[in-house]
Amino acid sequence: MSTDSTSPPRVGILVTCLVDLFRPSVGFAAIKLLQQAGCQVEVPTTQTCCGQPAYNSGDLKNSRAIAKQVIQNFAPFDYVVIPSGSCAGMVKQHYPALFKDDPTWLPQAENLASRCYELISFLTEVRGLTSVTAKFEHSVTYHDSCSGLRELGIKTQPRQLLNTVQGLQLTEMPEAEVCCGFGGTFCVKYPEISTRLVSDKIANIQSTEAQVVLAGDLGCLFNIAGRLKRLDSPIKVYHVAEVLADLTQGPGIGEGQTNP
Repeated sequence: MSTDSTSPPRVGILVTCLVDLFRPSVGFAAIKLLQQAGCQVEVPTTQTCCGQPAYNSGDLKNSRAIAKQVIQNFAPFDYVVIPSGSCAGMVKQHYPALFKDDPTWLPQAENLASRCYELISFLTEVRGLTSVTAKFEHSVTYHDSCSGLRELGIKTQPRQLLNTVQGLQLTEMPEAEVCCGFGGTFCVKYPEISTRLVSDKIANIQSTEAQVVLAGDLGCLFNIAGRLKRLDSPIKVYHVAEVLADLTQGPGIGEGQTNP
């Protein structure tokens, strides 16, 4: 960790599986925003999954094994920043619970949790960012992801920054805080309920007449984008970091991908 209070904070990015495998531009956006906020940014190449899928499925043995890797990989950093509310919630809320009976690993899990932040909350609450220089001349609406909202209290932070993006018009959708139906493995275990939830979410998005829907969690965004594509909707989907970092020149989430 940094010992000189005048040096930039050393930040390690836990990029998440979905960003790494399906939407690297979110990772690049996170790096750009963190560097603009005066951070020294590194991406440990030995990092893996945060363990959330195993944890949600009740596989605590493998969850602990994965968590130990994450704890070790991110031990050197002043902060650990994650562009995903659900993965950040896993590290901050559930890692300590995983090791509650382990006197060796519990202090390390708690230490990591204390240094871990979701990207937008870190930028606003730790680095004091109040505005960005991005330009995005579109009308947008914002979906509050369950983990980010309920586990981490992320609600006003992304809206604060989005309202400083040149040309952006933010219109709130009805029931923005209601689940989109993804829920990690929930959408696989309960497809009928998941489909109903995402259909309701799409109706609320469409009611705003927004051109773009944003969120801070790729799981939600892929779920929403998939449903929009099946409905042949022209509404585009982006991670909030892509807009804030001015990295929306490429296709939106789900564009050009084949539906399963």
